[in-house]
Amino acid sequence: MKTIVITGVTRGLGHAMVDEFIRQGHTVLGCGRSEKPIAAWQRVHNRPHDFAVVDVTVEKEVKAWADRLLESHRAPDLLINNAAVINRNAPLWKVSAEEFSNVIDVNIKGVANVIRHFLPAMLRRKSGVVVNFSSGWGRSTDAEVAPYCATKWAIEGLTQALAQELPEGMAAVPLNPGIIDTDMLRSCFGSSSAADYPDASEWARSAVPFLLQLGPKDNGLPLTVS
Repeated sequence: MKTIVITGVTRGLGHAMVDEFIRQGHTVLGCGRSEKPIAAWQRVHNRPHDFAVVDVTVEKEVKAWADRLLESHRAPDLLINNAAVINRNAPLWKVSAEEFSNVIDVNIKGVANVIRHFLPAMLRRKSGVVVNFSSGWGRSTDAEVAPYCATKWAIEGLTQALAQELPEGMAAVPLNPGIIDTDMLRSCFGSSSAADYPDASEWARSAVPFLLQLGPKDNGLPLTVS
């Protein structure tokens, strides 16, 4: 049984991963910004699982969350930075400074905050895998999603640099989850086009076994869920 930390568990891929990891017998420690979905997880899954309202852009919240979990649980075997937001479709010059900053704060700074406060415990144990969710738009680009593309390209670089800093026996992996029918995809493609792709639950049935087999051999590799 592995201990798995996941951010962004209130919807989409994060929500689907929680269900599948727990179904397979693993302990999930998750966070999200929305109170009602977190309360629902708390009602459905008791200890050893743990779900908390945390804004990953606020470092003191992430630190308090990590400190609490690391007192009651082992260091994560798998740390999954999934939480992300996307800008509304628009040319770059029409994206407000506030919206641009929010995408940067969640998708880059939030990832760094979580790594900063969970990775030291993993380093002390000298094992564990960090998976930072990237995107197809972290390796290519498209119109009207420039802020999102910028953050996912950054995640590719951040993760590969982190991989060079880790000791032998650990791994950091930038992972493109593929194209999945989620609220985020619908905001870009529209509902009818997004419906052509697998939903999050279907995706999780393939993705979770893929995530569980990641190890030191994958350190630094830009991977994609098949």
